[in-house]
Amino acid sequence: MSRTRSAAASAAATAPAVDRRAFLAATGAVGATTAFALAYGAGGAGPSAGPDVVTGAVPLVAPEPVAAPPVPRVPYTEGTTLASVATPGGAATGYRRLAEGPGWDRVVRRDLAATRPGRDDRRTVLAAFVQLTDLHVVDVQHPLRYEYLRVRSAGAWRPQEALSVAGAVSLVERVNSLPGGPATGAPLSFAMTTGDNTDNNSSIELDWYLTALSGGRITPNSGDPRHYEGVQNSGHPLYWQPDSALRDADKLRGFPGIPGFLEAATRTVTSPGLHLPWYSTVGNHDSLPAGCCAPDDPFLAEVATGGRKLELLPADEAIRAFLAVRHGSGSARREFADLLKAHGKRARSVTPDERRVPFTRPAYLRAHLDPRHTGPGPHGHGYTADDLDADRLYYTFRIAEDVVGISLDTTDPGGHHTGSVGSGQLRWLDRTLRAHAYEHVLVFSHHTSTSMDNTLPDPSRPAERRHGGPELVGLLSRHRNVLAWINGHSHRNLVTPHGTFWEVTTASHIDFPQLARVVEVTDNRDGTLSLFTTLVESHAPHRTDFGDLSQRGLAALYRELSCNAPGARSDLAGDPGDRNTELLLRRR
Repeated sequence: MSRTRSAAASAAATAPAVDRRAFLAATGAVGATTAFALAYGAGGAGPSAGPDVVTGAVPLVAPEPVAAPPVPRVPYTEGTTLASVATPGGAATGYRRLAEGPGWDRVVRRDLAATRPGRDDRRTVLAAFVQLTDLHVVDVQHPLRYEYLRVRSAGAWRPQEALSVAGAVSLVERVNSLPGGPATGAPLSFAMTTGDNTDNNSSIELDWYLTALSGGRITPNSGDPRHYEGVQNSGHPLYWQPDSALRDADKLRGFPGIPGFLEAATRTVTSPGLHLPWYSTVGNHDSLPAGCCAPDDPFLAEVATGGRKLELLPADEAIRAFLAVRHGSGSARREFADLLKAHGKRARSVTPDERRVPFTRPAYLRAHLDPRHTGPGPHGHGYTADDLDADRLYYTFRIAEDVVGISLDTTDPGGHHTGSVGSGQLRWLDRTLRAHAYEHVLVFSHHTSTSMDNTLPDPSRPAERRHGGPELVGLLSRHRNVLAWINGHSHRNLVTPHGTFWEVTTASHIDFPQLARVVEVTDNRDGTLSLFTTLVESHAPHRTDFGDLSQRGLAALYRELSCNAPGARSDLAGDPGDRNTELLLRRR
């Protein structure tokens, strides 16, 4: 039985009182067959041997059905940025309070194909899912953090970071509340994270991230379990001191004093976990200490788990360190290490914590394969035991009968925030695309085509050539079965046509406006396909109350603080054509 279905017929058959299970029963076996494909077609780095088998995949048990909101009449807008968006009010300077603002309309993009009348009544749904990206779940007390660069770059430390766990959980709650695709009403079949799931390549952050998405209790605190030990109670006016009367630099900009903030920020948070199967893609902040240093460095591991935290630097030295990191000098790690050593006496004494140890690639894979983090599945969230044996962080998985997903590893093994892929992975990608020549393919990665410009060799494979964004675009363009390349990294919404496919880049969930993206793929039955993209915010209210330090109140404050973060860019929402869209392309 086909896994596609008519969105128009579904809309006519549904009513607000019908739940998802009843909806699936009314519209055929689409949900059951899609769940079967997700359960048995996930994981494994080898190409598919056919429409229902992915070579090397381990058969997985399908997740138990979960309660879902009623399926709406479509199209719907509630709970998405089509209906409303958190919008700052007041003057453009000073601290700005958020409130509910007008939504963003859907823009039809005809760059790759013309629209034809009647497609709304003809189209069938091929896939519907959610992309989460750049969550940056962060341990703000981590000794390797370079907050002291704020003296040179205001964005090197952000006032909202202590609330990243509450913010991530609120985003999970939003995804769980969505009754289906906003454009088609199709059940959402999975979620994909596209990297920078953690911030400091820290084992404790990895555990928090996996628990947030799979469900459980998280205490976003490290070091001393009784006290916060970080820049926000340091007494340094360079940083916002929410619990103190100190007139720090941020309070001079209008930031409030919030007594009890740090205690609330380190309080245990409960996540329901995603109700959808979810997959994981790796980013540079996951693979590399500080997001830019070479991994497996004993000195950096010693600093990460140790009892000294550098919080201030003279401006000239901070500038040198900033430039080394910013421009990707091969000596960045050495300069970073030398700086930490030279200022050891200036560093603050903090409680050592072995849970902060940088995780290796095998540890990253083992954590995903840990049954504690399976949640709704699939086991490993795309990664398998074969990937662990091969030290491999890229894979393919089945999305639906005629749709295949590919997750790439674009991180630089040598240590830099920009990306590339090795020849081995590029050849694997080419083989995989050829193996699925008669199916639609969606490609996921962390880096964008323009941020893959670092072709320094992999230290573990010095003879292997590295390939940048233009080469990857060229390869994907040669395979007409590729519909979209979906990524993050830039923290900015951007939708780019590449002749035969769309590149869809989504803003982060740490910098304002803090978004995720729903993607729906349809066959318009007229020689064209449509990709509908709809942005969603977390489930937190748009308005904040400085006296509300509940989990929900902290998630709202997380968003408002990010809007006011000094040095924050104002263009991250992108243009209207980068937000809520219908992206047309020719059917191959």
